[in-house]
Amino acid sequence: MTEPILEFEDVSIKYRTRGDEDVHAVNDATFSIEEHDYFGLVGESGCGKSTIADAIVGGLDDNGEVVSGTITFEGQEIQNFSESQFNEELRWKEVSVIPQSSMNSLDPVMKLSDQAIEMAKYHTDLGKTEAVDRLRELFDVVGIPESRIHDYPHQFSGGMQQRTIIAFALFLRPSLIIADEPTTALDVIMQDQILDHINRLKDDWDISMLLITHDISVVFENCDSMAVMHGGQIAEAGSVTDVFDRPRHPYAILLQNAFPDIRYPDRELAIIEGHPPQLTEKPDYCTFADRCPWAISDCYAGAPPAKTIDGNEAHRAWCIRADEMDELASDHLESTADVSNVLEDGL
Repeated sequence: MTEPILEFEDVSIKYRTRGDEDVHAVNDATFSIEEHDYFGLVGESGCGKSTIADAIVGGLDDNGEVVSGTITFEGQEIQNFSESQFNEELRWKEVSVIPQSSMNSLDPVMKLSDQAIEMAKYHTDLGKTEAVDRLRELFDVVGIPESRIHDYPHQFSGGMQQRTIIAFALFLRPSLIIADEPTTALDVIMQDQILDHINRLKDDWDISMLLITHDISVVFENCDSMAVMHGGQIAEAGSVTDVFDRPRHPYAILLQNAFPDIRYPDRELAIIEGHPPQLTEKPDYCTFADRCPWAISDCYAGAPPAKTIDGNEAHRAWCIRADEMDELASDHLESTADVSNVLEDGL
């Protein structure tokens, strides 16, 4: 077994506020990303996904900090790196980011070729000609005509700008790319094209990827392994196949059943009632308990430990009823569908 490229072990992250209440954005998060793995991190807005991404590259706001646990990149703990260490050893060279908003990530007053030269100046030994040549090669990789490297960002469409960001993310040939909602604000056709370009990198480049999204179907289609987050806690983690075929956390089950499936066009979609909790205190309970159809009093008695699913160490769920969930969920979803059919017939 090779060593994972990235490991989170019981990581908790909080943000200090001006008031008395801090925000405990991530709590005891544990997962790992293997080399050459496309790993999906999925959950609702505000669940802690982007906070995890920021912690990896030292991008937390000034009031944010990793308060416990370890973040290990290629065998080295990085949670206590200084700003200079992140700049010299990690950012762009080893870990690069494809952000949500390409328009805010490209300098609007600099030609793209000049931006490549600036990046090479501060992070590599490449000369100007070599930097421009590398950008030209990467434009070909992401499907943009090489002749456009001397254009300004405003001369590109939103989709072309996002592909340009992918090119810059590859510029220093990193080991890990973090794609944080890379298709946000793009139409569905352009979303598919961007994801297609991202997937091609898996075959042509020696990289791993952390794909952050609220859309579990994107993860199922594009990733090898995944974790589901809710309310600052990891709910379930494993291979995409395991989580898709054998989900054992209530949130993972309901989230999956909340999305349409073309194989079952008449299937009643699940509804997840309620809202995630306000994390002004570190939760000592399951943060999904208030929304869970199968919650019992023990769900509030402590933060749930990880349970190995069916003897598979790579597949874990943070639910005290994980061993029962297959049967419980099946009965619940069937009864919900029956009620909906009765109501439909009545109307």
